[in-house]
Amino acid sequence: MTGKLKTLRQRVGSIGSRFATQAHEGKERDRQRRQANEWRAWYASARWRDLRTKALKRDMFTCQRCGCLLVTTNRHHPHAAVVNHKTPHRGNAKLFFDLKNLEAVCKTDHDALIQREEARGYAIGSGLDGMPVDPNHPWNRGTTG
Repeated sequence: MTGKLKTLRQRVGSIGSRFATQAHEGKERDRQRRQANEWRAWYASARWRDLRTKALKRDMFTCQRCGCLLVTTNRHHPHAAVVNHKTPHRGNAKLFFDLKNLEAVCKTDHDALIQREEARGYAIGSGLDGMPVDPNHPWNRGTTG
């Protein structure tokens, strides 16, 4: 019996050290990302916070994708308020700080739908006729890939 407990204790101990290593690696990765992309510091600026608040008020704290009411008290909530750049700024300060380029969305839509759209290069969705609404969709460009 003591042999099993000793083995279990060794396994549990190694799990704890793995979590500590992952946490350290995550912090290090974040630090490297901040250094490589100086524009990440813009998110901590008073100018951004003011602009973010204006976008949320303009959009009446409602997700512009799914219509849910946004939660501002818990950033991990599925309906947490996220202010998204409609056109990715990619370090362009003019696009970053342009209120017309911002939309209030929920965390769920931002982390799933919008990230997929950015990766694909076109918006996901179709009109009443069933055709894609984004002119950049391959069907609308006349290409399939």
